[in-house]
Amino acid sequence: MLVYELSRTDEDLKRILTLQKKNIESQISHEELQSQGFVTVHHDIGLLQKICGLYGHMLARDMENLAAYALVMLKEYGDTIPVLKPMFEEINQLYFKNEPLEKLPYVVMGQVCVDKAYRGTGVFQHLYQALQRELSSTFTYLITEVAIRNQRSIRAHTKVGFECIKTYEADGEVWEILLWDWKK
Repeated sequence: MLVYELSRTDEDLKRILTLQKKNIESQISHEELQSQGFVTVHHDIGLLQKICGLYGHMLARDMENLAAYALVMLKEYGDTIPVLKPMFEEINQLYFKNEPLEKLPYVVMGQVCVDKAYRGTGVFQHLYQALQRELSSTFTYLITEVAIRNQRSIRAHTKVGFECIKTYEADGEVWEILLWDWKK
């Protein structure tokens, strides 16, 4: 039985970093990268503490094991991770429902990762539903980006309810900006 809750301690953040390290693009084989997906950005504890503000990151736990995480990133920290700056620049130029996104209450899902042992069990979707329950009273939209070559992740996000609102290229990578309208 998995428990879904926001991170609260440094130990939670250390567990995120351990799972992240196992799934970072540079640490997995090409075959696994294509079939299982990957994470792009490496964080440290200080950065994890900062980017979520007072909210915490969403965790899925099986007792003491971390099954999955979704990193919450407030838009005011959009310039703290260099590889994500182009995404925030793109978001801040976009309109959704005829309104500029930069003026709307959105939060960014900075990274999502599911441990291999829990893939295909529904944890990805439940993780996002828990995030929606926790944050939808404050934010209207959840936005993320996924490298177009990470098709497993794009399919999983679409299944949850995300829609592509922009495709763009930055630093030789093609990205899709995905938005989930929590008030739909």
